[in-house]
Amino acid sequence: MTHVATGCVYGLVGQSPEVGAVRRLIDKAARNRLPVLLLGESGSGKEVVARAIHQANPRGQFVPIDCGSLVGTLMESELFGHVKGSFSGAIGDKKGLVELADGGTAFFDEIGDLPLEMQVKLLRLIQEMEFRPVGALHWRKVDLRIIAATHRDLKEEVTAGRFRKDLYYRLEVFVLHLPPLREHKSDIPCLVDYFLELGQAAGLPPFHPSPEVLVLLQSYDWPGNVRELKHSVDRMAALQSEGALQLCDLPSALQHHLAASALQSLSAAVETTPAEEFLVAPQSPVISIPQSEKQTISRALASRGTRTETARLLGIGRTTLYRKMREYGIE
Repeated sequence: MTHVATGCVYGLVGQSPEVGAVRRLIDKAARNRLPVLLLGESGSGKEVVARAIHQANPRGQFVPIDCGSLVGTLMESELFGHVKGSFSGAIGDKKGLVELADGGTAFFDEIGDLPLEMQVKLLRLIQEMEFRPVGALHWRKVDLRIIAATHRDLKEEVTAGRFRKDLYYRLEVFVLHLPPLREHKSDIPCLVDYFLELGQAAGLPPFHPSPEVLVLLQSYDWPGNVRELKHSVDRMAALQSEGALQLCDLPSALQHHLAASALQSLSAAVETTPAEEFLVAPQSPVISIPQSEKQTISRALASRGTRTETARLLGIGRTTLYRKMREYGIE
């Protein structure tokens, strides 16, 4: 699995120009303690990049703070801690996540989900590097790096009044945009190798995806990005049969993508085929993917006659065509 050895730096797997650009920005961000704002779609690897910035110039602890999970009356206590007797149940002093990060890095994940009242307190933390625990009378100084991340468009959130403008400008000192996986699909083989190694270390059986499966993985747009790819590889590893991954082991999203691709290939072929030679009935708006796939294969066979020509028309391998024919009872 040479892809991993040559393509994993700072925990980022890949050799594409897009990943290379992110690594260069990690180098620059690690040279100082200025706030960093990571922008990117869900699953694009924002926490991996945050940890990479911390580890490139390590000081203290890396403390992840999931802003989306900070809810209710204990939110301020979770962040800033509290002193004994500050509220019912406060039987002793407690350090908050911010104090745990003192000397290191506080990573505010999905900061766009932080309520406005807590945004005010975070602004004070960034500006003055101080905070006050719940119930305390005095401010406490801290020395930490703040990295924030979100999948939201913070400019739109500011315009809508859901995010403070002054906090946004304090955070955008160093902005790093993470590309979605669909923009660097050339890294997918490296990522697959890497996730297979992780799965094997976790006890999953070793196997190698076929070239056909790798082509499929690279044709899919991965709306869930690298996280979705990892979950898919893990699932395939758990379901694979006899050391060779089969298309039937793919997650449902990929199977649907494969069926849709076959339909598109067929539609393109139909456009260049005389109408009297190949007719496709109008699709029902409620037809299922398996029904569409069965009809597509049946009509392609009727049009082309031989299985070899049918497989070529649909853009799939003959073994895949045979398996689908058996699955749908097509003679």
